[in-house]
Amino acid sequence: MTDQLSPLARFDRIVVATDGSEFSTGAIRVGIAMAEHSGGQLYAVTMVRTNPEYEAYAPELVKKAATEARGHVEAIIAEASARGVRCTPVIRHGDDPYREIVEAAEELNADIIVMGRRGRRGLARLMVGDATVKVMGYAHCSVMVVPKAAEMWHSRILLATDGSRCSDSAAVAAAKMAKCCTAPITVVGALVPSHSDKRQQDGRDAVTRTTDLLRRDGLEVEGVTVAGEADQVILDTAQKHGCDLIVIGSHGRTGFGKVLVGSVSERVVGKATGPVLVVKSV
Repeated sequence: MTDQLSPLARFDRIVVATDGSEFSTGAIRVGIAMAEHSGGQLYAVTMVRTNPEYEAYAPELVKKAATEARGHVEAIIAEASARGVRCTPVIRHGDDPYREIVEAAEELNADIIVMGRRGRRGLARLMVGDATVKVMGYAHCSVMVVPKAAEMWHSRILLATDGSRCSDSAAVAAAKMAKCCTAPITVVGALVPSHSDKRQQDGRDAVTRTTDLLRRDGLEVEGVTVAGEADQVILDTAQKHGCDLIVIGSHGRTGFGKVLVGSVSERVVGKATGPVLVVKSV
């Protein structure tokens, strides 16, 4: 489990997806800080919401929106430049934010997308906005979801594992993050009460295996298993151990291919106070 095992472990090309609202401020802040730490290239991606019919009937409104979008990304470029970070603006035109973000990331060969938990069109009753869920589900790269008040992590990384392929990929990504930021890792496995004794033992074994592999990679690691429902165990352990970044696989052992994002991952993203990195399996 080293940096070379998976392209998901590289974070050299960072896309920050923003809609210009307050909900993007945390993502912008963290994306710039990540690029500063890694020396990577930052891309500020935003979208002008439009379609051919709208452009035909209201060209002035489209032009105004494009001007506002340019102003927004130029402000990000200025902020990044002040930190010594290279930032390239990317302005897309379309009527579906998630599709434009995913396609931009593909075209840019991005290693990671950093975005807010929800956008200006998100409903307050939703923990995670529709576009964010779809980006997590359809993007081929890792996606970091950042609450608007969150900062770059600096204390400790929490890695959630259940022995699945996504968890193994998440471990590779967590190792890269730990090396980049010189942060220790807490590996946690949830012992869900409704699971069989064998399934719970598999969870203990997954934590032991992952902890051992990360230690062999020269990292400072501790492993814990906690009884409870998976999402609450992850959130509570992060708080208890002072973890300011959570790394989790997009799907667990019970995830179905037809589900965009596993329910545990989505609930953790919705409730976390800090950044959550959602990682796909190789």
